[in-house]
Amino acid sequence: MDLGDILGKENIIPDLKAANRWEGIDELIGNLVATGKIKPEHQEAVGAVVKKRESSMSTGIGFGIGIPHASTDLIYEVVGALGRSPRGVNFDALDNQPVNLVMLFLVPQGQFQKHLHTLAHIAKLLHKSEFRQALLQAQDAEEMLRIIREQGGK
Repeated sequence: MDLGDILGKENIIPDLKAANRWEGIDELIGNLVATGKIKPEHQEAVGAVVKKRESSMSTGIGFGIGIPHASTDLIYEVVGALGRSPRGVNFDALDNQPVNLVMLFLVPQGQFQKHLHTLAHIAKLLHKSEFRQALLQAQDAEEMLRIIREQGGK
């Protein structure tokens, strides 16, 4: 599943306010609730599932990237939100560097293969230096989405 299939312009936050990974996760889940991708009554439960996964091992994979993710039976399709933090978020990343791009995604419970493929695709894409730089330099969410759709299928 391509990143451009998961994200709409409304699910890209070009100026993430969070200072740490827990705030970042809350902010991105809040975006999914605000845009109707998660029911408001499920916000707390979804947050708990993502934070439980994140507690077992940080998804800060280095290169300024965080990919918090989880499976839940509270959604019926893959959903996601992307946050960009120009100043960086303390994500307890593997390389101990701040994270500038946080891509949160959720997969319906029981879709293990889809979960793995989505995670692998996002990680591979975000590992490309020129792609990360383009996202970091984009003017707004619209431009970020255009970059994702242009380069996301490559």
